[in-house]
Formats: sequence, C-alpha cells, structure tokens
Amino acid sequence: MTATTTTTSTTSATSTTGTALPGTDVISASQLRQLILEDPAIRILDVRSGGEFDGVHIPGSYNVPLDTLAEHTRDLADLEHPVVLVCKSGARAGQAHGKLTDAGKQRLHLLDGGLDSWLAADGEVVRSDSSTWAMDRQVRFVAGSISLVGILASLVVPKAKWLAGGVAAGLTFSAVSNTCAMGNALGKLPYNRGRGCDIDSVLAELRAGS
Repeated sequence: MTATTTTTSTTSATSTTGTALPGTDVISASQLRQLILEDPAIRILDVRSGGEFDGVHIPGSYNVPLDTLAEHTRDLADLEHPVVLVCKSGARAGQAHGKLTDAGKQRLHLLDGGLDSWLAADGEVVRSDSSTWAMDRQVRFVAGSISLVGILASLVVPKAKWLAGGVAAGLTFSAVSNTCAMGNALGKLPYNRGRGCDIDSVLAELRAGS
C-alpha cells in the first residue's frame, strides 16, 4: 500500500531553535537527516505497530501507533515542536497527517516513502531481534491465505469463491480510500503490540523542553 500525499504549504517555517524547516509537508530522507542534525526540537512520531517499531526504528523516534494517535489527536496537535510522521511506506503516516492537520497541528511533516526510503538512503536505525513482520507483509499473507482457502473450498462448496471475492473487494476499497481495515485489525493482536505505547509517558517526553 502506498500513500499519495498532497503538498499543502509553499512557505518556509522556522523551528524553536531557528532552524529553517522545509516549506512543504513532505520531506525526503536527506532532509530529515539534516533536520535531526540541526534541530534537537524535532519530534519523530512512528505510527507503526509496537511490534514493527521494536523490530527497527529511527533513533530518537517515538512510537504512537495509528489507533492510539487517533485517540489522542488533540494532545498531539497541541505540541509546540515540529513533528515528522513516519511509518513503513507512508500510507499510515499519511492518515496520521490528515488527522493532525484537521486538529490544527502546525509544523507537521511526512517522511516521503516512510522507513523504506530512510533505509534505502542508509539512514541510521535501531534494530532488535524481533521477528514481527511489517504490517503490509502481514496483510498480504492473510489476504492471500483467505483467498486461497476460498478458491480451494469452492471446489467442494461453490459459494466459497465469494470469500476470495470479498477479500479482493476489501483490498480494492483499501487502495481507493487509502485505509486498511485488515491492517488495523491485525495491529490490535498481541504480537503486534510489542511493549505497548504508554501514551502519557510519550506525551510527557514529547512536551519536554516546550
């Protein structure tokens, strides 16, 4: 799943330390690397599941899974610091961007291509021995498995073919709406929760130095 993000600003902004921020909402991996070097006030929010975050993440980033972010949009929108949103490829971060923008968050940026682009640019990451698959890989596996079962079952029960059809329809809707109900459901499973997100502690750290 990929995200299509519209640039919403054409003027430059300035961070609390005086660093010039990009004039667009979408920033590249090289721009993020420069911001990290120049401005310690930059806050990186990783909206992937806890399990994905535990496996690999950008140093200094904070894990706020998308469903948790949706429940605390106002608190996060009130942060004074500039924020960069990250997920695996940009889709979930794009959804988070929309929620925070609607809530009035200023100085909000989205990493173009997500963690995939950061890794491709040889960006520094923190890794663990977590075996949790990336969410898009989990979705492909589950969707493919359900479709295969539906096709095989249809050899005995013809109507079972509609199971595969339902999955196909769901994936089509996911692409059109830039959402993923299956991914959201999988993200709630225990193995995707990782160590969990203590949102109160995260908010306290994000606000530090305001």
